[in-house]
Amino acid sequence: MTRFLKQNPVWAVAVIAIAGAIIYWGLIASDRYVSRAHIVLQTPEIVPTGLNVSSLLSGTSGAGDLLLLQDHLESVAMLKKLQQKLDLRSHYSNSDIDFLSRMGGADLPIEKFHEYIKTRITITFDDYANLLQIEVQAYTPEMAQAITQTLLDEGEKHMNLMGQRLAEEQLAFIETQVADLEQRLFDARDAMLDYQNKNGLVAPTQTVEAIFATVSRLEGELAVLKAQITARGTYQSNSSPELRRLKAEASALEQQITIEKHKLAQENGNALNQVSAEYETLELRAKFALELYSNALTTLETTRVEAARKLKQVSILEYPTLAEYATKPERTYNITVFAILALLLAAIAQLVVTVVRDHRD
Repeated sequence: MTRFLKQNPVWAVAVIAIAGAIIYWGLIASDRYVSRAHIVLQTPEIVPTGLNVSSLLSGTSGAGDLLLLQDHLESVAMLKKLQQKLDLRSHYSNSDIDFLSRMGGADLPIEKFHEYIKTRITITFDDYANLLQIEVQAYTPEMAQAITQTLLDEGEKHMNLMGQRLAEEQLAFIETQVADLEQRLFDARDAMLDYQNKNGLVAPTQTVEAIFATVSRLEGELAVLKAQITARGTYQSNSSPELRRLKAEASALEQQITIEKHKLAQENGNALNQVSAEYETLELRAKFALELYSNALTTLETTRVEAARKLKQVSILEYPTLAEYATKPERTYNITVFAILALLLAAIAQLVVTVVRDHRD
């Protein structure tokens, strides 16, 4: 065997590499403990009374929020929070950890520190089950569990902060609009009341309608009187008392009709038709302002309900586990895979050497 290895240095290198892998993973590599958690994001199911908002009935958030949460959990900002709370630099750069596994130093730049932590914290989005799978590797089971729990707590806090900020901005805008529309409604109502008091009429439109009805009635009576005058004129003289009485009544009706019509339209600007038209305009403005204000109040209540739904609750399907034994590194698996690759590369290299020798011969 020794002679074979001397004659074939490629295989000797492969054997030495495999022996080194066996020594490292079998004896030197530090144990790593794994803590796992499976989570989904949920929002409260709120059915608002009096509002028909179908979008408020969903209970579980979609993939978009989970992807946002995943991005935050993998961010440098989250790493800084973990460092502040758990001092990851000291833990992963501990001198008791083997030289290949530990971090290069406690004072590594944040970029390299982040790259190293990404090899120890894995967050995977399962699009089929619509959940996040968190796996944390640390050199003590307590630290692995603490990191996982901190990720859950900080992730939920971050999602709530985002939702609250957006909800507060929306509420502030809607409340401002409601206040403006409320003042607009009050101004329109006061303008209508002032106009009523100024003209001494509670309902100018109804007054105009009443005058129209009076004029129509008087004209009807006048027509009857004129018909009677015409009929009596055929057999009575113009000086007869009865005919004179009828003519006097007809003249009085004509005067009254003129007076009533004069109330409706006159040149001095106080005619009832103008008063009624201006009042109707003010009334329409007040009704429109009331409708806008009512819609704004409905929108405000809807926004408040929506703001409550923006609070995200991290629903834990699998709580952060506390490892009872080290599962990383996978020593047998790593040695086996390394040995297979080393032998495969050695075989390829030996084949190349053999081909080169044959060509030289």
